[in-house]
Amino acid sequence: MSFALLSSILIDGVTYAMILFMITVGLSMTMGLMRVVNLAHGAFAMLGGFLAASIPQRLGVPIGLGFVLAIALVAVLAVLFERTLLRHFYRRDDLDQMLVTIGLMFVATAAVNLMFGSSVTSVALPEAFGGSVDLGFRAIPRHRLIVVACGLAVVVVLWLTVDRSSFGIRVRAAVDNAPIARAIGIDTTKIYAATFAIGAALAALGGIAGAEMLPMEPTYASKYLVILLAVVAVGGNGNLFGSFFAALLLGIVETSMKYMVPQLASAAFFLTMIIVLLLRPQGLFGRQA
Repeated sequence: MSFALLSSILIDGVTYAMILFMITVGLSMTMGLMRVVNLAHGAFAMLGGFLAASIPQRLGVPIGLGFVLAIALVAVLAVLFERTLLRHFYRRDDLDQMLVTIGLMFVATAAVNLMFGSSVTSVALPEAFGGSVDLGFRAIPRHRLIVVACGLAVVVVLWLTVDRSSFGIRVRAAVDNAPIARAIGIDTTKIYAATFAIGAALAALGGIAGAEMLPMEPTYASKYLVILLAVVAVGGNGNLFGSFFAALLLGIVETSMKYMVPQLASAAFFLTMIIVLLLRPQGLFGRQA
């Protein structure tokens, strides 16, 4: 394998992995921390991308501000969904949660198809994201470097938020024993809403950042659902670093095969998932039940 090919695989694989991580880490949080099987999570990434593509045009605002508004709007919609519908299913069976969230996914798909059309929508990038950076051995699109930087920043911020802050302590307390948490003054209602909103906002960020590799189309949420669930399963529910390393592993494996044997790229992705889960049923960083 030549150095040029290896560098291309690593650069594109890490970029793809950071996109998967930003989208799936919120899903891992809701499944691992809140014990909610949210199959509509990909719809938040889809909405983020479509809103980021349309807001600058319709409101006449700069593209960067449009991205921020799109992420904020997705977070608000997520809170409304969590407060009005999902909270009634927290104590229900996994099957009930799966059915209601997959139903929401199809509702979101129909809404996007009605509002934005059935064709693939491109997300315009700010001028600062254009061009390339010459590393000597290869010129890399600046956008991809920014995607990687965003992914690494998300890891650090989430680690500080979940593992090193009072908010993280309250989240874990609300998850482990909600009645006791409420008894000592923790508002579990706000904790659940905030956690869900953060997960949805990160999905929107990933959808916007990854629109080049994962194009925006009305079937986005269902098309990539199994891929997102695979990353969560390999990493282990609710584990930040598990999601990160699972995305790296699966992203680089699939990218490698796309360069060498494109027909087997998807097969290699899911074969890697199967091998990991055979060796570690709880995922790379998951805990034994």
